[in-house]
Amino acid sequence: MYEQIQYEVEDPIATLTLNRPQRLNAWTGEMGREIKHALAAAENDRRVVVIILTGQGRGFCAGADLTALGSLSQGGGFSNDAPGTLDAEPGDPSFGPSFRGTLSYPMSIPKPIVGAINGPCIGMGLPMALSCDVRFASDRATFSTAFAKRGLIAEWGLSWMLPRVVGLGNALDLLLSARQVDATEAQRIGLVNRVVPHDELLGTARSYAVEIAQNCSPRSLAVIKKEVLQHQMTTLVEAEQDAMRCMLESFSRDDFREGVSSFLEKRRPKFERLGREEAVVPARRDASA
Repeated sequence: MYEQIQYEVEDPIATLTLNRPQRLNAWTGEMGREIKHALAAAENDRRVVVIILTGQGRGFCAGADLTALGSLSQGGGFSNDAPGTLDAEPGDPSFGPSFRGTLSYPMSIPKPIVGAINGPCIGMGLPMALSCDVRFASDRATFSTAFAKRGLIAEWGLSWMLPRVVGLGNALDLLLSARQVDATEAQRIGLVNRVVPHDELLGTARSYAVEIAQNCSPRSLAVIKKEVLQHQMTTLVEAEQDAMRCMLESFSRDDFREGVSSFLEKRRPKFERLGREEAVVPARRDASA
């Protein structure tokens, strides 16, 4: 089905792999369409609790394909490749338009997404990585915004996402210098959650995903993800009031009863898996994000 990515499901994980290794998985319009289609499939698949996003070969994503950039630099206009045949709109629309952009839409998918950054993560590869909920990096991974060195600006929502991940000072440093940072520095400034030996990267990401799937309610995961992201747009009092509403709603769900029962009975919980319809979480009554 796909030409530029690989997609596989092994309960409880969907693994989506960027697959242009000869180009360090440089981004194309077709790749973007295929990623969107695969994420929609993972969202709708009740076997899938956690999604892993990684790259094939030596790189995660080296940014936009230089062929497209070359055309732009010569006044050729923006090209999104030939019209694609894949049509999908993954994610929960009630997250609001702030989390439904070209590279921000994965944040609206109500299932956790783990980025397994296996190599260079450059340019528009960086906002795609930041749209993941958790990021593990190979000790061979490197990171750069790159935009200032190409006469470009902070693209694809990076001016919003990056300061919230690494802080304002670190974000300005990375954007203004466009310098390359290694995995150790990326972890130190909070760009990634964990650095592991290269050969252990996917195994670590999968073990993390399995632990989540075995112990956590998929419904709770969906609500928590929406709370954290939407509350970036609210005041503390609004966040607390919305959390109170969500908490009261959770008391009436089977997952709450199962969570308590499994704890008292000292056994692993058996929570209901979610497809797309079950994963959509009611919006805040005053949602404006």
